[in-house]
Amino acid sequence: MTNLLIGTRKGAFILRSDGARREWKLAGPILLGHSVHHLMLDPRDGRTLLLAARTGHLGPTVLRSRDFGRTWKEAERPPAFHKAPEGQKGRVVDHVFWLTPGHVSETGVWYAGTSPQGLFRSTDGGCTWDGVDGFNENPMRALWCGGDQDGTPDGPKLHSVLIDPRDPMHIYVGLSQGGVFESRDAGSSWQPINKGQAADFLPDPNVPYGHDPHCVRLHPLAPDILYQQNHCGIYRMDRSEGAEWIRIGNAMPKRVGDVGFAMVLHPRRPSIAWVFPMDGTSVWPRTSPGGKPAVYATRTSGKTWRRQDRGLPKSHAWLTVKRQAMCTDTSDPVGVYFGTTNGEIWGSRDEGEHWSCLARHLPHVYSVEAAER
Repeated sequence: MTNLLIGTRKGAFILRSDGARREWKLAGPILLGHSVHHLMLDPRDGRTLLLAARTGHLGPTVLRSRDFGRTWKEAERPPAFHKAPEGQKGRVVDHVFWLTPGHVSETGVWYAGTSPQGLFRSTDGGCTWDGVDGFNENPMRALWCGGDQDGTPDGPKLHSVLIDPRDPMHIYVGLSQGGVFESRDAGSSWQPINKGQAADFLPDPNVPYGHDPHCVRLHPLAPDILYQQNHCGIYRMDRSEGAEWIRIGNAMPKRVGDVGFAMVLHPRRPSIAWVFPMDGTSVWPRTSPGGKPAVYATRTSGKTWRRQDRGLPKSHAWLTVKRQAMCTDTSDPVGVYFGTTNGEIWGSRDEGEHWSCLARHLPHVYSVEAAER
C-alpha cells in the first residue's frame, strides 16, 4: 500500500491507496490551519513521522508521531540559531523547510533545513535539535548565502539534505540561494560544488557560490550520481568522473525550457528521472508553459526527454509544483506523484505514461512524499 504524505499551507493530509493503487482515500487534516512544509516517514522503523510546521502565530517547530499520524508531540527544543551576543542582531528561524532521516546506521538521527539557510541535527528522533555549527557558524556562511534576505519567495532556504548511503559522514545540501555544498566530516567543514552550473542572474556567472538550485537528488543505489533542477536549468553530476555539473536540460524542447522546481528519480534505475517544467521567461510566471502541464521523463540520463501528459489537462491549466511536491514510490512499475499549489494531487501507476487526479480542493500543496507500509 502506498501512502502519500502531503504538507500544505493549512495542515497535513495522508492519501492512502489500495494494493493496486487504483483507489485512494484521504485522511486528515492534521494541524489544520498550520503551514506544513514537509512530512516525512522514518524508513528505519516504518512508523515514525516527523512534520515541519509553522504553527500559526507561534512560530516554527517540528512535531513527531510514533504511531503513523494518530497522535503528535512537539519537539522539546525545535531548531533555533544560537542567541546573538548582547547588542547584536541574531538570525531567527522563520520556518523549518526540509526534513531528512539520517543514515540507516544512525537510529534516531534526523537533519532539518530552515529558512533562512540553516542546518540542524537531532540525535533523539526529533525531540531536540542542535545547530550544525560547521555550517551555521561558518565564517563563509554570509558569503555563501548572500545574506538572509533575497528575492526567493517565502525566504531563502536550505533544502535537499542528502546523506550518502555508503558513509554517514558524507552530506550534501542545497542552498536557495547559495548553491550545492558538500561535507565529508558530518558537517564540520563544507565545500561548494557548483562548477558547470549557470548563474545567469549574477554579474559573474562563473562564481563558485551564489547559485540557485531548486532541488537536488542523489540516487540511492548509485550515490555518485546526483541530479538537480535549478533556476538556470537541469543538471547531472557523476562524482566518479569529477565534480562538474553537466546541463542535461539542453536536450529539453526549446519551447518548454528546462526551468522548474521539482525533480525525482527512479528508485532502481539511475538513468531515469522526471521533472515538471514551468515557465521560466523573463517575468518568471512559475506556471505550466502555455497552460499545458506535462511531466518530462528521461531514460537516458538526460540525453533525451519525452513529454508525458496523457490524462493531464490539455489547456488553461496554469499549474505550479513546488520543489518538495513531487515523489516516486518503489512499486513495479514505479508510481510518480505531484501536488499543485491549487490543491490537487496527481498520480501515475505506470511511470508517467497515464495520469489521474487523486485528490482535489486541498490547500496550497508544499510537499508530497511516498511511504509504503
